[in-house]
Amino acid sequence: MNFDSNLAWKQASAAVSANRDVVLALAGVFFLLPTLGLTLLVPPPEPLPDAGTEAMMAMMSDYYAAILPFVLPMVLFQAAGTLGLLTLLTDRSRPTVSEAIRLGVRGVFPYVLAQLIIGLGVGVVGGFILAIGAVTGVAAIAAIGAGAIFALVIYTLIRTSLVGPIIVVEGERSPVAALKRSWQLTQRNTARIGLFYLLVGIAILFVTMVISLVAGLLFALFGSAEVSRMADAVIQSGLSAVMALYFVSIIAAVHRQLAGLSPGEVSATFE
Repeated sequence: MNFDSNLAWKQASAAVSANRDVVLALAGVFFLLPTLGLTLLVPPPEPLPDAGTEAMMAMMSDYYAAILPFVLPMVLFQAAGTLGLLTLLTDRSRPTVSEAIRLGVRGVFPYVLAQLIIGLGVGVVGGFILAIGAVTGVAAIAAIGAGAIFALVIYTLIRTSLVGPIIVVEGERSPVAALKRSWQLTQRNTARIGLFYLLVGIAILFVTMVISLVAGLLFALFGSAEVSRMADAVIQSGLSAVMALYFVSIIAAVHRQLAGLSPGEVSATFE
């Protein structure tokens, strides 16, 4: 089946619009609040104008070490939210919010395990490529290797992007089988899907940058530095939650199309 990006966007937009109140509330709980809490509790370090590269690297290393205890449970929490949103957007039985969350929690283990398998696989291949570049000692080969790793990461993420809906919609609980199924569904449509993700990402990023810039200027003009910092954290967290919501809906729409679900199955979800 040839992928139709226009149809996928229409279905994703319709899904969010038809379930706006519920999905926005879930996005707020699972994405906005954790991100906002992390930003306010452990704010990122302010870059120093006279700091060198090593000092900046050390500063960021200390920051990531400080937030690691918060990030791990947040990842699991947001994985449950992602799967819960997918359940609400795709389940024809029209589950309640609590049922959707419960179903999402059940899929967290295979979903996270699938992500770990992806990371491990890319890490092994990437490490091998970097080792080749290091052995040769040629800067050009090392640069080509870094580019190849970047391309590998992007390609792998596109091919495995449907793991979530496969676990939720198709009920697959084996992470390996879910990865194989996603690889199969995205076959021959990788470039189209990747371009679609890229264009949507650019559009959403542009809108969020404009909103952040305008809001930041207003708070900087009419509020104190502390109020401006907190308002910026709220705005950034809210925009991140909306972005996450739309990408979840987009992934659901891509899966729906490539899995060959009929229009009747789709409309039944949103009526």
